[in-house]
Amino acid sequence: MKNPLQLEGRTVLVTGASSGIGRATAVLLSELGARVVLSGRNVQRLEETASGMEPRQHLVRPFDLNKLDGVAEWFSAIVSEAGPLNALVHCAGIGSLMPLRVLSAQHAEEVMRVNYSSAVALTTAFARKRAHRPGGSIVLLASVAGLLGVAGRTAYSASKGALIAFAKSAALELAQSGIRVNCVAPAYVRTEMYDETLKALTPGQLEQLVSATQPLGVGTPLDVAHAIAFLIADTGRWITGSVLAVDGGYTAQ
Repeated sequence: MKNPLQLEGRTVLVTGASSGIGRATAVLLSELGARVVLSGRNVQRLEETASGMEPRQHLVRPFDLNKLDGVAEWFSAIVSEAGPLNALVHCAGIGSLMPLRVLSAQHAEEVMRVNYSSAVALTTAFARKRAHRPGGSIVLLASVAGLLGVAGRTAYSASKGALIAFAKSAALELAQSGIRVNCVAPAYVRTEMYDETLKALTPGQLEQLVSATQPLGVGTPLDVAHAIAFLIADTGRWITGSVLAVDGGYTAQ
């Protein structure tokens, strides 16, 4: 029986693969047959991710996406070594919980650079000739914060909203090259970013918020990874410019 999610023979670059959703995605894609290029800033943690993956010719290629000017060269080196890519999954990003009254321009720019500008640089590199295979797929990790307002998260929401708008326009532009571009928008998921948010709030405050806004409760990284796999596999062949909310019902209210 054919598995429509099978990824045998495909090579996928996953950023943010050192933890959370990026790690879960890298592991799942390896289980579906893909060869994965793992990226993040911490080599040791990337190696830890690789140790939990199905054994294939996976590559660990660390990079700091703050260094936007170096993305093109780094990406080209990966393509030279691994060959043209079938998919790019951009999970790397940073959170921001900061009231507007104390939000600095420097902090807002940092969040935008990591969460949005890095996605632009990676998408541009992927779209170049000989960098991708026919039927290429790009999945960008957005957030429900980019769809709905969230108090205390103006910088974060703005970066994810920009990411979503970018993906829609890029999808139209790159369709002629056979490249699909989509976003996955999670709500609260049990990751390190979730744990950091817990520390910033009073005991029980986040749990009460989740209980009130997510009927299905807190998600797991694997919940989001499944959606990502769906979009890059043949199951997502006719989907582009979409935002798939994986949010436990958050945006249904």
